[in-house]
Amino acid sequence: MRCRYCHNPELVMAHSYNPIVPNEEALAFVKKRKGFVDGVAISGGEPTLSKNLIPFLRSLRDIGISIKLDTNGLKPEVIRTILEENLVDYIALDIKTSPEKYGDLTAKEDAFPYVIQTLRIIQMSNIDYEVRTTCIPTYVEFDDIQKIAKEIVYVKRYYLQQFIPTKTLDKHISSINPFPIAVLQKYRAYLSNFANVCEIRGA
Repeated sequence: MRCRYCHNPELVMAHSYNPIVPNEEALAFVKKRKGFVDGVAISGGEPTLSKNLIPFLRSLRDIGISIKLDTNGLKPEVIRTILEENLVDYIALDIKTSPEKYGDLTAKEDAFPYVIQTLRIIQMSNIDYEVRTTCIPTYVEFDDIQKIAKEIVYVKRYYLQQFIPTKTLDKHISSINPFPIAVLQKYRAYLSNFANVCEIRGA
């Protein structure tokens, strides 16, 4: 995906920004800090695109540290394998917007069915998880929230994240003003009917 509001362009376009760190070096870094940190978050870009992800998670498991995985849900079979091997302790799944707007926001027209498939795989497991949506005006209006709710049916936790217009992958997006907190509260009140917990982050 190329989410237009993404605030980590250096991670999305990692080959242009960051040197490659060998597995051994990353694992040694984690081992050295075991006992000082609670766990490791695997994020991105999209980590499930990496063929190295599952071997890396296995190595982290050997260290004996808690692992959280952030995913956009595009690779449900990768998530299934990770869960079958018990390689993570927590998953955060992004639902970007309603099905109709996915293409414009993420440059991935056919993404939404994969995201819902990933959600169902997560829900059928015993993993602790959350669903989250960054609420960017135009792309996440109230009707989009309603359409998302219809598709998810019911989830354990749903977090609405305030859009922060700082560094974005699409520079034009940074000129959009965030929603007033009252709008996010309206979204939260509605989504509370579709989640055990629904909270707002970053506002």
